[in-house]
Amino acid sequence: MADEPTGGSAPEPELRGIDLARRALEEARAAAKASGKSVGQGRSSPRAKLRSGGRRGWSGAGPDGRDPQTLGSLTGAVAKSRGWSPKVSEGTVLGRWPQVVGEDIATHAEPVGLRDGVLSISAESTAWATQLRMMQSQILAKIAAAVGDGVVTTLRITGPTAPSWRKGERHVRGRGPRDTYG
Repeated sequence: MADEPTGGSAPEPELRGIDLARRALEEARAAAKASGKSVGQGRSSPRAKLRSGGRRGWSGAGPDGRDPQTLGSLTGAVAKSRGWSPKVSEGTVLGRWPQVVGEDIATHAEPVGLRDGVLSISAESTAWATQLRMMQSQILAKIAAAVGDGVVTTLRITGPTAPSWRKGERHVRGRGPRDTYG
């Protein structure tokens, strides 16, 4: 009966799994502390950073930087980082004209060019050119809402170009065909 513990304490249960690992870690920390080493101040694991307020391990219900991004937002970020934003905005005005000003205006007028904040628009008739001149402030507001302020500052609206009597292979100097209208 020499193997029985003295003092009336119960025998310690055999440790398994996580309990065995915890016991080994506690013993290692105690041995390190006894030899004068600092305990718990080594390199931290990546999981410790997550627990201490770093990135989460999951995105959850809200948007996250790791979520899939649309191609438009990615190209916009690249354009902004490289200083292309003004040119991209100008291209948006010219390339997406129906979405910027609306289908009704786009069917009767088209942008011709954009230089130094002046957008040249060609209307299909003189009546539409006059109408667009009266709507100039609303068109500028739509453009500013679509691409931002300062991209287009003024509009130059022209009507259709009239046929020229000065062209053709049988052109004659002088008044031309107006002589026969009288």
